[in-house]
Amino acid sequence: MLKKNFIILIISLLFFQMSSVASKDKFLSLKKNKVNVRYGPSFDFPVKYIYKKINLPIKQIDKKENFRRIIDIKKNSGWIHKSQLKKVNSVITIEDKILFEKSTIFSKPIANIKKGRLLIVKKCEDDWCNVETEGLKGWIDKINLWGAVN
Repeated sequence: MLKKNFIILIISLLFFQMSSVASKDKFLSLKKNKVNVRYGPSFDFPVKYIYKKINLPIKQIDKKENFRRIIDIKKNSGWIHKSQLKKVNSVITIEDKILFEKSTIFSKPIANIKKGRLLIVKKCEDDWCNVETEGLKGWIDKINLWGAVN
């Protein structure tokens, strides 16, 4: 009886661990200024639409051979060849935010960042990320950002 309970416990723990790993989102960024999104996972499929924004963060939801099925912040989806993607280095604000000089709300505010702004992430520490956007550099809190931050 003890052996049976032990086996059930081990199986339960393995299942829980696999489900938590599977639920983790994988974000990537666009490598180029022009990236084709296709209807299917092959160059034989027609182009569905074209992204024209380098570093745009996207979420990978599936993969097949050298293609990745992605979804963006506006829920558009399709397939992109892996050569057009890189590790995530950017986020999009999902609400208006303030860019600060240092990683605290008590430091000097630099700029108001509007909802939907693309931010290039330089590094993250605790609840803050050092970012750059259109010539502005500073710190922003991690709350309400779309994309992955370290």
